Amino acid sequence: MNQGKRVGIVGAGNVGATVAYSLAMLGSCHEIILRDNKIEVAKGKALDMSQAAAAVRSHTVVSVAESMEELTDCDVVVVTAGSPRLPGMSRDDLLMINANITKEVVSGIAKYSPNAIIIMVSNPLDAMTYVALKESGFDRSRVLGMAGILDSSRMAAFIQEKLGYGGGQIRASVMGGHGDDMVPLPRYSTVAGVPLSDLLSEDEIDEIVDRTRHGGAEIVGYLKTGSAYYAPAKSTAIMVEAILKDTKQIHPCAVYLEGEYGYDDVVSGVPVMIGANGAEKIIEVTLNDKEKEMFARSCNSVQTLIDTLNENKFFEEA
Repeated sequence: MNQGKRVGIVGAGNVGATVAYSLAMLGSCHEIILRDNKIEVAKGKALDMSQAAAAVRSHTVVSVAESMEELTDCDVVVVTAGSPRLPGMSRDDLLMINANITKEVVSGIAKYSPNAIIIMVSNPLDAMTYVALKESGFDRSRVLGMAGILDSSRMAAFIQEKLGYGGGQIRASVMGGHGDDMVPLPRYSTVAGVPLSDLLSEDEIDEIVDRTRHGGAEIVGYLKTGSAYYAPAKSTAIMVEAILKDTKQIHPCAVYLEGEYGYDDVVSGVPVMIGANGAEKIIEVTLNDKEKEMFARSCNSVQTLIDTLNENKFFEEA
């Protein structure tokens, strides 16, 4: 099924390398190509992963692209390149630095892997997905941002911790932007099909929602010199697998909205059906007034970043 499938990963730091390792262990594709400015480090990681793949009898080969010209004919390209978020730094601080990095990377992808589906992981996530879409000129179905799966998995982990049971049966749902304005949806969250509100008090649910919002910052606080990468990488690998295997599974992802939920020309996290063509269908769930208000705040937060890029004439440059 995956014969000849190629996955490019731009940025072979903690997240990018862990995405590659996860996919190599699954034997999801024929080849994984790492692209990083630290070429020697990327080569070392690629060799290590190829040997790990051999250990589990996976046929995946991990190689290195020394320049974007070598990142050719990929089916999917994951972009994790960018300046990391350090303690005390908001996602917004990263905006201009990472927008310029994303612009350069995506123009290379559009040139050398013109049929690829792009998965953005760089922060601030929603704004970088917007930059990638505009820079690539691709159809919106082929540019997705990874955030919702990660945020939902964080929420699920916190639910399990609070309950003390239900592991593997928890379905948590998070929409909106990736950041402090995300929209956790307890109404759409269940444990073995049982609504969360039947198992936890309103205060307990509020506590989980708040912790989910700051899930990334909590880990940054512990690590001091970096940010989370196991859960972000696994969440990204889940999206890549859904594309390569054409599963048509529904996952929350950041996509460009064209009227859905009443929003236009903005990127936000919504449930989408993922298949071989990327975000093949956007699912519109019914939101109550409180959820609509949170989603509006989330979209406005992303819009502010897009406005900042426009004020700096970011999209007008040659």
